[in-house]
Amino acid sequence: MSSENGCYGSRINGKELLDLLGKVLEANLTFEEETGRRPSPICIWGTHGLGKTEIAMEVARSRHWKLAYCAPAQFEEMGDLHGLPMKIDPDPTVYGDERTVYLPPEWVPTDEGPGILLLDDINRADDRILRGTMQLLQNFEMFSWSLPSKWQIVVTANPDSGDYSVTPMDEAMLTRMIHVTLDFDAKAWAAWALKAGIDPRGINFVLTYPEMVTMKRTTPRTLVQFFSQIKNIPDLIQERQLVELLAKGCLDGETADAFMNFVEESLHQIPSPEAFLELEKIQQAAEVIERLTAAEKGIRLDLINTLLSRVVILLSSEYTVAETSSELLIHVLKASRIPVDLRYAFHKDLMKVRMLRTPAMEMLGKVITDREVLSQFVQMQ
Repeated sequence: MSSENGCYGSRINGKELLDLLGKVLEANLTFEEETGRRPSPICIWGTHGLGKTEIAMEVARSRHWKLAYCAPAQFEEMGDLHGLPMKIDPDPTVYGDERTVYLPPEWVPTDEGPGILLLDDINRADDRILRGTMQLLQNFEMFSWSLPSKWQIVVTANPDSGDYSVTPMDEAMLTRMIHVTLDFDAKAWAAWALKAGIDPRGINFVLTYPEMVTMKRTTPRTLVQFFSQIKNIPDLIQERQLVELLAKGCLDGETADAFMNFVEESLHQIPSPEAFLELEKIQQAAEVIERLTAAEKGIRLDLINTLLSRVVILLSSEYTVAETSSELLIHVLKASRIPVDLRYAFHKDLMKVRMLRTPAMEMLGKVITDREVLSQFVQMQ
């Protein structure tokens, strides 16, 4: 089985993984009920701090399934994996019928599912422990015990590209699982962050500078740590010293410096998507576009792209938008100040949002079918 940068399977973002994992696990329940056979475990590859574990847990939570967590890297002895032996004697009057059975460890679920057994960071376990999980992955059992019915196994793993202290999996182990790789996607992360109540200033920063999420010191996990610390600081510039200390305590130096520069020079220029959609006059929207794209030479695109991305994310939620917002969005799609390829991408995003059947669906129908808007994109389709 071939790998790409030490990972296996198709590369998808967090939203796609959440959808895929949910659909596959639901289909697996039907498969088990119809055939009596256990489905293949799913292995999620990805760098640290991406949210692999959280996504697997969210699938269980959202469906009210049971969840059992296990971190094989913490096991020191094989008994931590397969349990401790116990001698039983079915009939004391019969000589030689004694046998040894293994009691399941505490992390093994005992009640019937549906449920997910999460083996987290499995390849950080040492070679003995890793090889010992093969029977569990293949047959959902270990020596004397087995997983109850309707339980499924989800595994997470870090790349074996040399950047992590991991134990490589051989082909015999790899072929026991279905593989997928989680990649960072700023827009998918921002959509999650909006629902999770992450500081909007942090969302703006990530959308403006997605390249700063290097997956080394700066990851989605450390960004959430940082944004949680500054959420209750109303004026980031006034508390600059504190904010900078927090930034450098959570993120790498380059990202921390970029955030401070963003706060001082750009953050105040970006309106919230709610405020932008509620502008009463088209001229006001035109002034926002002019301000966000202004540059000493040429046109600046990062800030307007951030605003448009946040508008798409907001419209994808249950946000109730005014019908008058259709005129504003049509103006944005026709604004010559914004490059046509960026407007075209925004139009495609709005088409996808309309398919979600959110409160904005009817309003967006008017926007995406506007004749003048469509005429601009004829040659790009």
